[in-house]
Amino acid sequence: MTDRHHLLVYGGTFAAVGDGGDISGVRAAGSPEGLFVRDARHLSRWQLTVDGAVPEALSPVADGDTARCVLVPRGGRNEPPACTIFREQAVGDGSFVESLRVTSNRPVPTTVRLAVTADADFTDQFELRSDHRTYAKTGATRTRQVLDHGVEFGYQRGEWRSLTTVTADPAPDAVEETGTGARRMVWTLDLEPHGTAELTLRVMARPHGDKRALRVPRSPAALSAHLLSLEGEFVEGVAFPTGWPELAAACARGLADLAALQVPATGPDGEELRVPAAGAPWFLTLLGRDALLTSLFALPYRPRLAAATLPALAATQATETGADAVSQPGKIVHEVRHGELAHFGQVPFGRYYGSVDATPLFLILLGAYVERTADTALARRLESHARAAIGWMLDHGGLTTRGYLVYRADQGGLANQNWKDSPGAVCFADGTRASGPVMAAGAQGYAYDALRRTAWLARTVWQDETYAALLEQAAADLRDRFQRDFWMPGHSFPALALDGTGRQVDALASDAGHLLWSGLLDKEYGELVGRRLLEPDFFSGWGVRTLASGQPAYHPLSYHRGSVWPHDNALITLGLARYGLHDEARTVAHALVDAATATGHRLPEVLAGYGRDTHAEPVPYPHACVRESRSAAAPLALLTAVGGA
Repeated sequence: MTDRHHLLVYGGTFAAVGDGGDISGVRAAGSPEGLFVRDARHLSRWQLTVDGAVPEALSPVADGDTARCVLVPRGGRNEPPACTIFREQAVGDGSFVESLRVTSNRPVPTTVRLAVTADADFTDQFELRSDHRTYAKTGATRTRQVLDHGVEFGYQRGEWRSLTTVTADPAPDAVEETGTGARRMVWTLDLEPHGTAELTLRVMARPHGDKRALRVPRSPAALSAHLLSLEGEFVEGVAFPTGWPELAAACARGLADLAALQVPATGPDGEELRVPAAGAPWFLTLLGRDALLTSLFALPYRPRLAAATLPALAATQATETGADAVSQPGKIVHEVRHGELAHFGQVPFGRYYGSVDATPLFLILLGAYVERTADTALARRLESHARAAIGWMLDHGGLTTRGYLVYRADQGGLANQNWKDSPGAVCFADGTRASGPVMAAGAQGYAYDALRRTAWLARTVWQDETYAALLEQAAADLRDRFQRDFWMPGHSFPALALDGTGRQVDALASDAGHLLWSGLLDKEYGELVGRRLLEPDFFSGWGVRTLASGQPAYHPLSYHRGSVWPHDNALITLGLARYGLHDEARTVAHALVDAATATGHRLPEVLAGYGRDTHAEPVPYPHACVRESRSAAAPLALLTAVGGA
């Protein structure tokens, strides 16, 4: 087995399997193997053996929505394999299905002993991260129960209960103990000369708190057909550019990925919704910022994403102050988790509000959605939520008291609460981290746009002229303050942030492009910024780097200090087009599309910052989410910005 893994994703479920379709439970290449549902690992081991040995992958698993491989017993040139195993796997909503077709290669009757060793450790995803943290689980117990057609694994800790049920058709001849807690299901297959036997194994995960009545699909082929139907529904009707087939392919791939990345959520009245998850493997859940940006990018083409995201986030909007979750009335949630550690308060992410920008982005999407669709009913339904979000920005958010949206490092959660939320991402040019209350530049642009769009809603939908005028004045004042306090004349560029003392955090960063998207800068300043972002230290040839090279803080393999993010570049491209810099917008768009073309038309979460002049192919970032909703929607934003140019 190599250290490669392959992701199968459907809704809130994903499986990471090796080249031969096995799950060893070992963390590899930045992702643990296993079947995961609602933040817990429901299969930690799933290993096939033939006559007591692990078979060899003759044709390993390739990327796709279904994992298919061809396996043979290990042998040599002078001893051709007695049989060939055709293995196919797929994931559904809370389920995993596998078919095995064993074909004899001999002209005489042959007996093959097939076994699948399975286990479920129910480990929380947060336990599998590389942060070296451990979590006490006092009183936790695990059970294994043999069934007529398989085995059931159980886990209990207090009121927390989870199950994984494995059934097989035909039923195994025996279910054996292994001495490790895993169970081995065994079949003795008597094959006719060149005969074939088929087995189907079905896994159903029942996470704690998930009361939905789900069924395991009958086969991987049935699951694949269902997912293809969903993907086709997402792609249907979108007018792709005929003169730019590479962009058309990236848009189609992105929409297909968005179809698979829809996870269940609940609206303010308990209605069931499907919203964009942030990404697999680590963030297959609702993240406010990610769902909002994804919905904004897709708005001209798939407005239903926004129509689901807005009420889902309204339903989780904070109504009280909570120190552990960084919640304050009116604040939009950053992250929603369903796992055991969140349930018991061992991580703060059950509903975690550590985001300075999800709240203004919520208001931006609401205004943009109503403007695009004329669905004023949703604006009326969410009026109280929108007013509460404005209230948070003005009061708890800091606009009134400090003049800007501000965040403080959260001891148990995120140090940075803007989109560059890794430790050290908000830094000076020399790499020194910003300290004290931080006022990130990009968040101020979002606040400006949120105030203006909500003023428009107040005037045209809520019929509140006084409130509209108040918000418009607040936006104008913010714009004047920003250009006075953030602009660095020596660089002709805005600071990345202001620190707790009001000092300019002077790193040259891509966040300036977000200010173009929000329209915060005067035209003269905006044109200077837009052209500066296309200089070689910023522009890698695959996109704009998060931090310009040449600064001591720059590193091409840093998560936020030199890498290239597709969604960041999508916002930049939209901003360039807004300021009339259409040649620059096309340059960035072509770079991103070229990067997508080089990676099967799918944009990853993030790329390394190495330049195209020295690296003819985009260099992967080692820990990127393979499927990420903002990146999946980024080609749609490019299409909006530059059309088919």
